[in-house]
Parts: sequence; C-alpha cells; structure tokens
Amino acid sequence: MTCLTGVGADSVHLVFRSLSLALAGVARSPSPSPNNPAGPPLLRPRDTQALLAFQDPPMEKSELELDPQQCDYHVDRQILNEQALEETGQRSRSPKSFRCTPPRCSKAIAWATLQRFLPILSWLPQYPAREWLLGDLLSGLSVGIVQLPQGLAYALLAGLPPVYGLYSSFYPVFVYFLFGTSRHISVGLGLIHFGFVVTYLSEPLVRGYTTAASVQVLVSQLKHVFGLDPEDYSGPLSMIYILLDILWKLPKSNVSTIIVALVASVLLLAMKMINQKLDKKLPVPLPAELIMLIGATAISFGVGLNHKFGVGIVGDIPAGLMLPRIPDHHLFKNLMGNAFAMAVVGFAIAISLGKIFGMKHGYEVDNNQELIALGLSNFVGGFFHCFPISSSMSRSLVQEGSGGNTQIAGAISSLLILIVIVKVGELFNHLPKAILAVIVIINLKGMFLQFSDIKSLWKSNRVDLLIWLVTFVATILLNLDIGLAVAVGFALISVIFRTQLPHYSILGQVPDTDIYRDVTEYKEAKEVPGVKIFSCSATLYFANAEFYRQALKEKIGLDVDFLISKKKKLIKRQTWNAKKLPKGKKQKKNNAQKVSLDSSRSTGVNVKIDEMETGNAMEDGNAAKSVVSEKGSSALTLETLGLPQPNFHTLILDLGTLNFVDTVCIKTLKNIIRDFQEVEVNVYLAGCHGTMITQFESGNFFGDSITKGHLFVSIHDAVTFALKKSGSRTVKTVVATRM
Repeated sequence: MTCLTGVGADSVHLVFRSLSLALAGVARSPSPSPNNPAGPPLLRPRDTQALLAFQDPPMEKSELELDPQQCDYHVDRQILNEQALEETGQRSRSPKSFRCTPPRCSKAIAWATLQRFLPILSWLPQYPAREWLLGDLLSGLSVGIVQLPQGLAYALLAGLPPVYGLYSSFYPVFVYFLFGTSRHISVGLGLIHFGFVVTYLSEPLVRGYTTAASVQVLVSQLKHVFGLDPEDYSGPLSMIYILLDILWKLPKSNVSTIIVALVASVLLLAMKMINQKLDKKLPVPLPAELIMLIGATAISFGVGLNHKFGVGIVGDIPAGLMLPRIPDHHLFKNLMGNAFAMAVVGFAIAISLGKIFGMKHGYEVDNNQELIALGLSNFVGGFFHCFPISSSMSRSLVQEGSGGNTQIAGAISSLLILIVIVKVGELFNHLPKAILAVIVIINLKGMFLQFSDIKSLWKSNRVDLLIWLVTFVATILLNLDIGLAVAVGFALISVIFRTQLPHYSILGQVPDTDIYRDVTEYKEAKEVPGVKIFSCSATLYFANAEFYRQALKEKIGLDVDFLISKKKKLIKRQTWNAKKLPKGKKQKKNNAQKVSLDSSRSTGVNVKIDEMETGNAMEDGNAAKSVVSEKGSSALTLETLGLPQPNFHTLILDLGTLNFVDTVCIKTLKNIIRDFQEVEVNVYLAGCHGTMITQFESGNFFGDSITKGHLFVSIHDAVTFALKKSGSRTVKTVVATRM
C-alpha cells in the first residue's frame, strides 16, 4: 500500500471540503496527537466515488477562496503498475469496429444539409427586423462608403482598371452574404483564400509575412506618388530591382504629382486622427477616403491637373456591368505559386477575424463553411472580372462599430456599390492616381506597426523572433510564393530542432508529497536514495533518440556502455583462462583473480559495444549470458568481477511527455532497459498515457523481459515499488565511470 499525501488542487479541495461538511470532519481531521496517533483517517477510492452523491448547500465566498494549503488530502491505495491498473479499471481490449452505415435520406436530413450549405436559410427566417434592420441598414451604408474608394485604390494596386475594384466589391460580397457564417466580417479587396495548411502558420510567421507584403505594396505605389513609370520585374529580387529603378529615375519625378500626394496624405491622416479622438461622440466615423475621393476628383476636373500639370488620372470608368467571361486558362500555370501563397495567408487572416467577432458576440463560425463561402465568392467573382478577395479588418470594424448585426449589412453595401457601378462610376474619371496610392499607403499604417514585434519577441521568445525575421527577409527577397514556402519550412524545422534539444533533468521528491521536480530548479527536491528518475520535456522519437541516450548517461553520471564493455572483456578473459587451466585449478584461479578499479580508468574515451554482440540480446541472449549459464548467474556479477557498481539500484524513466510512439522510440527504450539490466540496475517506466500503451502493444514492446509490470501509472508508484523491492540492499558508490 502507498499513501499519497500532498497539497490538493482546487477541485480536490472542493471535493474533500464537501466530505467535511457531509461527514462532520472525516476528511479533515486533527494532526496526529497522543490521543490520536494514527492521524486523520484515510479514504479508500470507493469512498471518494461516494462523495459525488452529496450535494452541499451553496458555499460562502470565503470558503471557495480558501488557500489550497489549508486543505490536506490523503489517499490510501495499492501500488499500481499498468497490469494492475488494467485489471482495476477493467480496460477494454476489444478493437473498435468500423461499420459503414448507409446514409439515410429524409426531408429533415435534406433540409438540414441544405441549411448547412446555405446558412442564410437558417438565420434569415428568424431575423428580428425590428431590432436589427436599422442597425444593419446604417452599417451597410457606412461600409459601402468606405468600400468605394478602397475598391478603386486596390484595383490600382493590383495593376487593373479601377472599375475591376468596384466589381470585386459587389459580386463576392453578395455571394458571401448567402454562404458565410460570420455576421460581422466584411469581404472584398484582400487576398484569395485556401486553408488546409493554415494550421502550420504561427502568429509570428503571419505577422512577419504580412509586414513584408506591406513593404512590397508600399514599393509598388511609389511610382504613382512620384509620377514615374519604372520597368516591370517578376521573380526573386523583383522588389529590389523595382526599388532601384525608382531611385534611379527619381530625378524625373513629377513635382505636381508629389505635391498632390503630400497634401492628400496630410489631410487623410488629419481626418483619421479626428475619427480616433471623436470616436465615442460620432455615431459613425467620418468617411475620410470618400471625402478625399470626391474632393480630389472635383479639384482635378476644375484645375485640369492632367493636361496642365501632367498628373496621372484614373481615366475612363465604364458605366454598367460587363458580361461574364471564362478566365484564361493559359494564366493558371503562371499564377499558381502566388495564388497558393495568398490563399494560405488570406484564409488564416479571414478565419481568425471571423472567430474574434464570433467570440465577442456569442455565435459560432464554421471553419469548413467559411472555406466554402470564401471559395465560392472568388470562384463566382472570377467570371465577372473580379480580383481575389478576403476579409478586411478596417471595414469589418466599421461594420461592427456602426451597428451591424448580420450580413444584411454586407448585402446593403454591395447594393450601394452596384448603384455606383451603374450610374456614378463614370464621375470619377478625373480622379488622380496619386490619391488612390495615398489611400493604400495610409491604410498600411497598422501593418507597419508590426515592426514593434521585433522588440517584444526579443524579450519573450527569440525562436519566434527568428521565425519572424526569416519570414520577412524571405518574402522581401523571394516574393510571396517562395517566401511563404521558405517561412513554413523554417518554422517546421524550428519545431523539430526544439524537440531535438529539450530539457533533460533528474527529478527529486518534494518533501512529504508524491510530487517530483527537477533537483536543479527546486532546492527542497531531493533525490531518492538508490533511485535515479530521468525526465525529458519532449516526446522520444527518431529525431532525438540518440540525444536522449547521451543525456541519460550524462545526467546519471554513468557510462553504461563502457561498463558493459569492461564486463564482457573480463568474462571473455575468464572464460578463455578457464579453458586453459586444469579442472583442479579453475576454482583457485577464479577466487584469486580480481581486477583493480584502476583498470577501469585506463582509457578516457567512450567504448561502443559492437552491434553483433548486443543487437539481439533482448530476444536471443548474448555472449555474456552464455558464459553465465556455464558458470552460474551468481558467480559473474560486477562485484565478483571487480568492477565498480552503480550507486543506484533503480532507474525510472518519466514518460509523461510521450505523445506518440515510433519504432525508434521502442528500440531505444528496449536497449536502455537491456543495458541497465546488464549492469544490475532495474529500469521502470512511469506516467504513460493510455494511448501510448496501445501503441506499445502494437509495436511489440512488451514481452518476456519487459512486461507491463515494468510500467507504473505514476513516478511515485514506481519509486515506492523500487524501494520495497530493494529492501535493505547496500549500495556501493561508483568509484570510476567513463563519460
């Protein structure tokens, strides 16, 4: 029996507090005293199960906020190894059956399936028009006003006619209104989406990538700010070439265009600052971009900025909708790389933004349906002259802040854009391109603030900082597609690298508890005499197996390979000498032959055991065992051979961090157990999860030499068993081992 005593967590505290209220102080009894030498009575496991039947009156706040140290708990149970646990817990060994049931079809199932594919069918019939319609109407108008100038500007960014930005603000938004599950995100004018690898995109990677993309966007708009016409480049280092070309042609800049851009920048920043300061007083933010758009168009038309001063303007914006057209399939090959890169990051940003608003307003965003909705939005838009779209942070915040409750606000904003396309678009023919470039650059302010990540990551996590920097530099130099591939590859390599070099430690027992912690971190944690407890902070697998073995030797201070090698050499020498001696002199020779400890100091290098000698030791035995079978197992021990004995009799491997088992892991553990048994040290495993036991069974880990009796449910069980098994055995100190 083992008694586990320690400080309980809050849940344990509440359970045993309930027992004290229900059983009048049985769980919490006085400390041992002359009148009560046994101390508090111990609880059996089945008594703990009975606690669930008690329902206490509501506890006062002071009782719930008790310090956990004010409540001790005592558990009295048998030592449990895996075999005993399976018998006690009645583990099911029957394999799960995978029976394929044919799908049933009914009106209810068909309607539910249709609602999942078209979420609008589920929420629109229940739409509370009196409460939400006015807010959605005002929100839709506000978003549409912001979307109009941004649509024109982002079309210019994509190198397309401005009217394509208006198309991209209408068709995809309306499609998302039908298929989307987020009530607040506003789509259009962003990146294409695709999402099965977004799991591998960490936040530092995404932020480094978007920061680099912002720099590329800034460089692409400089030609409109300075009124230049640089050469077009593509592929790796293209941004560097474009920037150098702009700098080379800078003396040829159009001064009037620069003045227009500077004035527009100052005015736009001023209006945005007013919005920030009067945020709580204004019912809706000032439409800064729209005001800039209308004012700049009027001034350009009145003054004649284009034909008098050479300022570039948008030009003809056709009125009405264009007929759909099948995309040119010849472009697929050239666009695949950039499309994939934008897809991954775009979907990651969209789903993150949707979940933020969903958590804030108490509704669920379906990842799969969002992928379908955004995919269909782009698919349909591809036939109507739209560029790739995703969610927009700025317009989503406008939609939420102006009272939007559902995607009806998005539908209203798209209808407003439709009116502009049909009737109003041609009025913006004289809009200077520099104005649109300024709108794009000013809206990148939030992205450029992400450079502050360098300082924060330097303090918090330098591996994440390295991922951020590698992503940024790779994207700047190699463009979006190759840059993303390099970033994801580097991030995955960093994970493997961190699992290869985890933290290894020797654990000691915290006094009067069943808790074991690193002896170098906890001063009061003391090693159990005769027991070494080795722990690793990462799972054991093929990439770190050799590091695991090396760290084990270093931490316990024993080179088991060297000791086995010396033992085998001595056994081989004694066997050879025994064959040469007459039978009468064998016993005398064996008793006289002793090897001094100095012989184990003769070399300072680690001696590896030949694979031919040890490879099949677990199943077929080895050369040493065959010799022992001839002379008797008790005759050839480390002590009789004159070799130093380890200063511990038990090694416990903490496998609580194991989350999968591969063949290398199984082989490594088998070799460790075999080697330490060879030097008369018992090896036990502790803390494995149930799924790991199943994988051990599948990998044929258990056998005659390694049974489930070697595997314990906790470190404390293994320690208690090891101490009881060792009894009063005297442990000699290791005088000489080689590392």
